[in-house]
Amino acid sequence: MTAPIRNITIVGGGTAGWLAAALLNSLLCEKRPQQDAIEITLIESPDIPTVGVGEATVPNMPRTLADCGISEAQFFRCCNSSFKLGVLFDHWNVDETGAPIRYVNPFDPPPPIDGVPLAAYYLKYGAGDLEFAQLFSPCLDLREEMRGPRPFRAGEYPRGPGFAYHLDAGKFAALLRETCVARGVHHVYDNLQEVELSETGDVAALHLEKGGRHAVELVLDCTGFRGLIINQALGSEFLSYSKYLANDRAMAVQVPHLTDDIEPMTRSTALGAGWTWRVPLYNRVGTGYVYSSAHRTDEAARDEFMQWVGPAGEGLEPRVIPMRVGRNRQNWVRNCVAVGLSSGFIEPLESTAIHLVDMSVRQLITYFPDTSYPDPLRARYNRQMERLYDEVRDFICLHYALGNRTDSQYWIDAREELKVSDALAENLALWRHTLPQAGDLDSAVLFSPQVYHAVLLGKRVYDMGFKAENFAAGYALDEDRWWDFVARNRAKLAQFTNRAANHRHLLREIRGELMGRERRAVERGETVSVARAEAELADSSLL
Repeated sequence: MTAPIRNITIVGGGTAGWLAAALLNSLLCEKRPQQDAIEITLIESPDIPTVGVGEATVPNMPRTLADCGISEAQFFRCCNSSFKLGVLFDHWNVDETGAPIRYVNPFDPPPPIDGVPLAAYYLKYGAGDLEFAQLFSPCLDLREEMRGPRPFRAGEYPRGPGFAYHLDAGKFAALLRETCVARGVHHVYDNLQEVELSETGDVAALHLEKGGRHAVELVLDCTGFRGLIINQALGSEFLSYSKYLANDRAMAVQVPHLTDDIEPMTRSTALGAGWTWRVPLYNRVGTGYVYSSAHRTDEAARDEFMQWVGPAGEGLEPRVIPMRVGRNRQNWVRNCVAVGLSSGFIEPLESTAIHLVDMSVRQLITYFPDTSYPDPLRARYNRQMERLYDEVRDFICLHYALGNRTDSQYWIDAREELKVSDALAENLALWRHTLPQAGDLDSAVLFSPQVYHAVLLGKRVYDMGFKAENFAAGYALDEDRWWDFVARNRAKLAQFTNRAANHRHLLREIRGELMGRERRAVERGETVSVARAEAELADSSLL
C-alpha cells in the first residue's frame, strides 16, 4: 500500500504561506483522528521581506476567516480592517462628450425579472438618473452616506448585502501566524540554501542555513515571484501574460485619513499609463499606481502618482515593485505545489491575490494525494488552477479591451495592441448581440455573467456603439413590471440604508471601542467626536 502523507512543509511566510497553513490546519488536519495526523511546518526566511499582497479582498473572505477559526472582531482589531462594498472605477471610460465615466462593480448579484436579466430591462427602459447598480445593491447609497453594510448589534458574519474587507496585509499575516502556531503548526525561521531532488525528480529535502537537511513529503512553494522550488528547482515553465496585460510595475505609499469618514469601497482611478488604487483601512489609506514601464519611466510615474495623491503624500517616497504577471504552466509538479506569487500573479485590479491563495489550497484539499502523487489528481488540479487564472485574466482584459480613452498612447495601445484570448474575443463578438450568459464562460468561480453585466453597463458600451442592431431580440419585456420593480426595490434599499450604521462607528463597535452610552448616543443621531486612529504607515503593499 502507498503511504499517506504525514508531513506538509510550507516554504515562505507572508499572507500566502500563513493562509495556506491556516486553511490546511483547519480544513485538513484538525478533524483527523490521531492515527492519521498530519504535521505542518512553515519555514520562513528572517532576511527576505515579503511583498504585502492583498489589502483588499473579495466576498469569499468572510467564509475564509470563519474556516480559519478567526472571529470577525479579532480580525478587525488586529488588522485595522474596514468594509469593502465593491470597486468604484473612475475615468476608465468617457462618455459622448469626453467627460469621465464613473461606475461601481458591486458585490450583490442583480436578480432577474421573470427569468429575464435585469440588465436587459435597464438597457431598454433605463431608470431615470439611477445607475444600474442602484437598482439591486445598496453599495452606492451606503457610500454616499459613509455607512457600513449592517446596523449595530448585527453579530458575527451576518447575512445581508455583499461585502468583503480591506485589511493591513502585514498584520493579517501576523494574525494568521499567531493562530497557526497556537494550533500546532511548526514555525522555523531559517534561510533556504539548496533544494535536494531525489532520483525520480521529487523534492527530497530542503537544506537550511541553520537547521541543515529538512526532509519533505509534500512541499508548498510560497517563495513569491522568485519561485525558488517550483520554477528554479523543478523547472515549471512560467507563462507570461504580457501580451494580454501591459502593466508590469507598481508603486505604493500609505497616507493618513484626512477626515473622520472611512469610505466603504475600494477605488480605482485611471491615470495616463495605468491606474491607481485607494484602499481605506481603519487607521490609514493604502494607495498605489499600477503602470506600464513601456509607457512611463519610474520617475515619470512617480511624479504623476504623487500629484494624484496630493498633500497627503507630501514627503513620502513610493517603493517601486516589479511585477511578474502570468502563471506557471503547471502549479503542481512532482510533490511540490506553488501557492501565491510563486504560482502566478495578475495585476491587482479586482483584488484577487488572496482569493487565488485561498482557492489554491482548497483545490489541493479536494485533490489531496498520498505519497504516490497520482497523476490524475495532479492533472486535474493543474487544469482547475489554469482555468481560474485565465478567468481572472480575461475579466481584467475586458476592462482594457472595452476602454475608449484616446488621450494617451497607453489607453490606445491597451485597446488596440494588447491581445485578448480566443475565448474572450469570441464572447466580445457574441455580447454585441446579447448579454453574457452562464454558458458563455469556461470558468465563473469569481466572475459570473452578472458581474460582466455590471461592467458592460457601467462602462456604457451599449450606449456608445457596441450594441448590434436587434440586440437581445428574444427577450419579452414588460414595461409596467419594470417600473414596479424599480419602485419597490429602491424603497427596500433606502430602508436598509437608513438602518445601516456609520462606517467608522460600526468599525469601532466591532473592535469593542463603541459601547453602552456612547453607542446609544450615536443611534439617537447625536454627534459624537471621534479621535481618528493614529496612522501606521507600514511598508507598501500591493492591492
